[in-house]
Amino acid sequence: MVWFTMPETVTLPVTGMTCAACQARVQRTLERAPGVDLAAVNLMLHSATVRYDPAATTPERLVEMIRDSGYGAELPGAGQTAEDVHGKLERDQDQEYRGYRTKALVSVVLGLVAMVVSMPLMRGAHAGMDPVMSWAARWLNPPLEAALPWLYRIDAGVLRWALLVATGVVMAWAGRHFYVGAWSAFRHRTANMNTLVALGTGAAFALSAFATVAPGVFERNGLPADVYYEAVILILGLLLLGHALESRAKRQTSHALRRLIDLSPKRARVRRNGQELNLGLEEVAVGDVVLIRPGERVPVDGVVVFGVTDVDESMVTGESVPVPKRAGDRITGGTISRTGAVEITVTAVGSGTVLARIVAMMREAQATRAPIQRMADRISSIFVPIVVAIAAITFVVWYLAADTAPVVRGLTAAISVLIIACPCAMGLAVPTAVMVATGKGAELGILIKGGEALERAGGLEVLLLDKTGTITLGKPIVTSVSSGEALAAAAAVEQHSEHPLAAAILEAARDRGVTLPPVVGFKAIAGLGAVGVIDGAMVAVGNGRLMEEYGVPVDPAIVPADGTTVFVASNGTLLGFLSLADAPRPSSKGAVARLRSMGLTVAMVTGDRRPVALAIGRGVGITDVVAEAMPADKIAEVDRRLASGRSVGMVGDGINDAPALVRADVGFVMGSGTDVAIEAGDITLMRSDLNAVADAVELSRRALRLMRQNLFWAFVYNVIGIPVAAGVLYPVFGVQLSPILASAAMAMSSVSVVSNSLRLRGFRPARPASVSRMEFAG
Repeated sequence: MVWFTMPETVTLPVTGMTCAACQARVQRTLERAPGVDLAAVNLMLHSATVRYDPAATTPERLVEMIRDSGYGAELPGAGQTAEDVHGKLERDQDQEYRGYRTKALVSVVLGLVAMVVSMPLMRGAHAGMDPVMSWAARWLNPPLEAALPWLYRIDAGVLRWALLVATGVVMAWAGRHFYVGAWSAFRHRTANMNTLVALGTGAAFALSAFATVAPGVFERNGLPADVYYEAVILILGLLLLGHALESRAKRQTSHALRRLIDLSPKRARVRRNGQELNLGLEEVAVGDVVLIRPGERVPVDGVVVFGVTDVDESMVTGESVPVPKRAGDRITGGTISRTGAVEITVTAVGSGTVLARIVAMMREAQATRAPIQRMADRISSIFVPIVVAIAAITFVVWYLAADTAPVVRGLTAAISVLIIACPCAMGLAVPTAVMVATGKGAELGILIKGGEALERAGGLEVLLLDKTGTITLGKPIVTSVSSGEALAAAAAVEQHSEHPLAAAILEAARDRGVTLPPVVGFKAIAGLGAVGVIDGAMVAVGNGRLMEEYGVPVDPAIVPADGTTVFVASNGTLLGFLSLADAPRPSSKGAVARLRSMGLTVAMVTGDRRPVALAIGRGVGITDVVAEAMPADKIAEVDRRLASGRSVGMVGDGINDAPALVRADVGFVMGSGTDVAIEAGDITLMRSDLNAVADAVELSRRALRLMRQNLFWAFVYNVIGIPVAAGVLYPVFGVQLSPILASAAMAMSSVSVVSNSLRLRGFRPARPASVSRMEFAG
């Protein structure tokens, strides 16, 4: 016998990652691990999400492998919710930001002081020094000497030793993590951003320290004993300033997730044993009765048992129009009761609520990777060694070609190359866009399951739409009944079904006061209907195909031309039929037009009869209609469209359409707040409105465009910056990039990538002005 184990997923906190090269190394380490099916390392969240075979490896082993690669890792905390994880991340980000900010401010101030103190050492200095300091020496020395004559009377040796001590302190305190990270990478035979910073600043410090300790060696060889302490301090200060700004911007990417978490109140008023108690949410249990007053936020998921109100669900569904709620209606935690007081019976608490599941899903989505990131990972894996080689070649070329101070000029150029090439921006280019886009999607009631779904949705060309509950309201009504016996039998069987037609049949039976006989052996048959046994007779309720399956003859003449027909048969004999109609959503016609205006091919795939499907299609502007489609036929239709080489999305309710949703490039699951199947599909829509599909595609396209922009500029920055830093402009324009300016440019490249992604926070769907708000509200 062959035993199979289901894969498991774990998200591991990872520390020590500072750039794309770090991310790529951890990624490769995990992908090569035995039993690992999928690994997604996120530089933004400092985490690694791994899907693995528990028979082949364990989370403990994965943690050990990450540590062996030179980075820190630990097992996730037991029993932690997504809110707990996000809270810890925010605390860590705040601590990181404050640490970077303090170190950056102190380093920059000390760097400026060091620059002033260095001025007396540069009187008459050669032109081969750092270009920034060369400019400062020419223009600042005269006025500075007039303002601070005492500084220029201090012995040069004393100034050098004072600068050495100050620089050593900054390197050991503010820049410590650069050097510790570089040493760790060296011990594990790899290289990353820390390697470049450590080599650049370390080389400048070593040369300066040698000139301080043994200035005679330089003087005997006709060279000035120049020092570059101020450059080392300012390089570290500017890099830390960039990290501080980047860290501050990264905190804003999780803004939407924090807003969702904050929706849930911390306490609830519960009625127990005739008493009204004010309890913390951790004390509320399923089955409790919770009282909610007008204007209050609903603390838990439940069902209304008393009262009537209008509920603002915009924070969950993205739709601002209040939804009426009365006895029997479900209500979602985090929404606001606007107009009335209600009492609800609790159906879910804690991690089981809709809001908690959304937060957990968003957290998982933000930890995933978009396929476009693979290109950055491949480049990053070899990037740092190539940069080190370029820096070495740069030094050699300058040493051989420079007519004056070849060592100093070569060292300046090599340091500039090392500093400007730090691959931070490449590691942030995609994850920042994914985080902001998924957060913005959640605000609009669009739950996008990670970077891969986001990227695929941005490239869709064809959309296949289910009819019932997608294009239509999903609330059909019974328009005619052939006999009371047929209605009673149909309602008795359908009372065990969750299909929208079943609800309509039961409502018709209740309205007519029909008594329902008991049913045993209920069985739902996908795409056909349902069967059950009533008083020993096998009753079949469904479409014409189900009647064929049970050998029940149906006269086509009795089938109404419009509407959906449900036949009822008992022991092979037709009892009668019911006619039902389901109206299109008011927003569907405008949404279909909008989808087409976006360049998408829109088609309908439904299991309903062809006359009904064509009538609904004409009403909303769809001419490409595939009717009477079983679940297998829907899969075949998806396959047929995929075979043409086009990207296909499927929109359905997540039940009968599940196989086609899985087969399509992107599966959109329509929902209605608490009824939504959050775990199904690639993109879950918290409001049942086709405009949400258009919003999702538009948001995905915008995010994909930003990802490409980020990667383009991250790459172009290095393609242009490295040659300039090496000195290619010097022979023609006499321009040599200062290491100080190189550090500022590197820091700003990361900040610009994160800031560009943050523009998605202002995304607004481009809905046609000709369509009213009420039409979109549905």
